Amino acid sequence: MKLLSFEKPLAELYDKIEQLRKLSSDGNIDLSGEIQKIEARAEQVRQEIYTNLTPSQIVQVARHPHRPDTGSLIRLIFDSFIELHGDRVFGDDPAIVGGIATLGEYRIVVMGHQKGHDTKENIYRNFGMPNPEGYRKALRLMQMADRFRMPIVTFIDTPGAYPGLEAEERGQAEAIARNLREMAGFTVPVVSFVIGEGGSGGALGIGVANRLYMLQNSVYSVISPEGCASILFRDAKKSDLAADAMKITAPEIQKLGISDGIIPEPLGGAHHDWKTVAQRIQETIVADLTHYKLVSEATIKSERYAKFRAMGRYTG
Repeated sequence: MKLLSFEKPLAELYDKIEQLRKLSSDGNIDLSGEIQKIEARAEQVRQEIYTNLTPSQIVQVARHPHRPDTGSLIRLIFDSFIELHGDRVFGDDPAIVGGIATLGEYRIVVMGHQKGHDTKENIYRNFGMPNPEGYRKALRLMQMADRFRMPIVTFIDTPGAYPGLEAEERGQAEAIARNLREMAGFTVPVVSFVIGEGGSGGALGIGVANRLYMLQNSVYSVISPEGCASILFRDAKKSDLAADAMKITAPEIQKLGISDGIIPEPLGGAHHDWKTVAQRIQETIVADLTHYKLVSEATIKSERYAKFRAMGRYTG
């Protein structure tokens, strides 16, 4: 498992454990007692590190290459899943995956940003940055959900919408804006989860939800800390300072009234235990869908509208 820069003390302990195991195996010596002591120390150090993460360190965890991705969470959470492709205008965008899923008694339309876990897959998925056809595919699926009275579940994990020339030529801003407008009017419940990075309009394009949850070590922001530092401080290297000032962590986002809850992660981050994370998300989905079974369509729509109207504070 790849260790992050602030986990250097753990790397040293893990190296010692590996050396003792090799010595024990090669020399036929029982060093299990010493190994257990170092493992206990490593667990204590990991607890200390992850109880006091700074916002910039949380950003690193949110971007960890082995964090659970949308496709994997769909397989772990839902009973069945049929992926649907294409926007019926230009093509299929691998940066967004979506389709029809079942979970117990519920039929659900589920979708989300899709990153890769290595360079080859990230290039194919465009690092989770959708083109306009990705948002139009998402909208096509959501409109189908609204038509057939199926709840919508979305997973948010993107640095932002792709800012390339081709994306702009094909109407990137219009595609996202249309999604925002259409999602605001749906009469089926929309439940969204920020599972890694929630970047700007690229995240909001599938995130106009009745309920928005964040994994404990995820972030949600209007711009990346590096982008913010480049604009405000004229130096991308001051991203740590920007991350502190931007209030992008799960507790801060909940405090601002933007998210509705935080999904706890296993010690060390979601990349250490995908199944536990998936189970906690599944429980949240079932609880919300059970709640919305008793809520009228008009109330679902007005609740979502009121939620977004209430965001932000203004001073005269």
